[in-house]
Amino acid sequence: MTRKIRLGILFGGRSCEHEVSVRSAHSMLAAVDTSKYDVSMIGISKSGEWLLAENARTLLESGSVGSDVNLPQVALDHQGAASFTLTTGKSSTHNSATRLDVVFPLLHGPYGEDGTMQGLLELASIAYVGSGVLGSAASMDKDIAKKIFAAQGIPQSDYLSFKRNQWQKNTSDMLAAIKKSLNYPLFVKPANLGSSVGISKTNDDESLQRAIDFAFEFDLKVVVEQGFEDCHEVECAVLGNDEPMASVVGEIIPNADFYDYDTKYVNDNSELVIPASISERQIKQIQTLSLTAFKAVDAAGLARVDFFAHKNGEDVYLNEINTMPGFTPISMYPKLWQASGIEYGELINRLIELAIQRHTDRAGLKTSI
Repeated sequence: MTRKIRLGILFGGRSCEHEVSVRSAHSMLAAVDTSKYDVSMIGISKSGEWLLAENARTLLESGSVGSDVNLPQVALDHQGAASFTLTTGKSSTHNSATRLDVVFPLLHGPYGEDGTMQGLLELASIAYVGSGVLGSAASMDKDIAKKIFAAQGIPQSDYLSFKRNQWQKNTSDMLAAIKKSLNYPLFVKPANLGSSVGISKTNDDESLQRAIDFAFEFDLKVVVEQGFEDCHEVECAVLGNDEPMASVVGEIIPNADFYDYDTKYVNDNSELVIPASISERQIKQIQTLSLTAFKAVDAAGLARVDFFAHKNGEDVYLNEINTMPGFTPISMYPKLWQASGIEYGELINRLIELAIQRHTDRAGLKTSI
């Protein structure tokens, strides 16, 4: 009898996208093939504690990982082997250990999607789903990603980025530089967050300053982007490692001023249209650019690439790339692959297979001369 693959699903985390991650994990647990995988749900509280979710469904349904929940804590063993050593409650007495074959770090935003968790798993020599340290870190930082995309000639919006220290010391100069280079409407974003957390759309000087102050509550670097008008908001999913493939293209109709956090996860009043109602030329260009962007940042496994497609039927502009897109019931990434012929459960299987293959390939590299 073939042994089940021991799969660890990490969820929660320390970022502002904690609740989104919990929703993603809830959906994945309901869909994962338990005849093939021996699943360990590992929740990370907002304070950073790792908890083994023995009663996973109850914990997930609470919507958040609470550090006061009396669950076994989890730690990577000190030798760095591919195992998790468990302790009961808040004691330090080791009572069991579980060796995992692969980890699905279903974490969104900082301390999960930005290369930090990927570095930890690399040090522990554990196969994991998704991009490595470089691909995760470069994609998470919107400023760095834009520089990489520009080097590849990918069309995108004009923008400025600056640190909080610059803003605090030279507010008037920074505002003048923005007004000189960009025109309203503008989008102000924390450089290192996803799920539209901390993002504002501005149309005048007063709201611009408030939006920048608000974004700096979430990050030490902010990106101010030129807004596009008369455009469709569209997304394309990418799956693979060295030879990735692109899905059909889907469109988001936010039914709001823009696709913000509440529209995505709270109000649920947006519409997902698959395939997108854009020209065939734009669809092909978006699929090609999605693969170009994926390779440019050295992504692996999965990514969702977001674009603006102008209603003239010609122009497209890359917005951003997400290396760990949401897996909630209303998330675009699994819906795009379903429309492309890959059902949710099979998508999970493929991502795990890609993770194991990538880990196997890297394990074969020399570590000494």
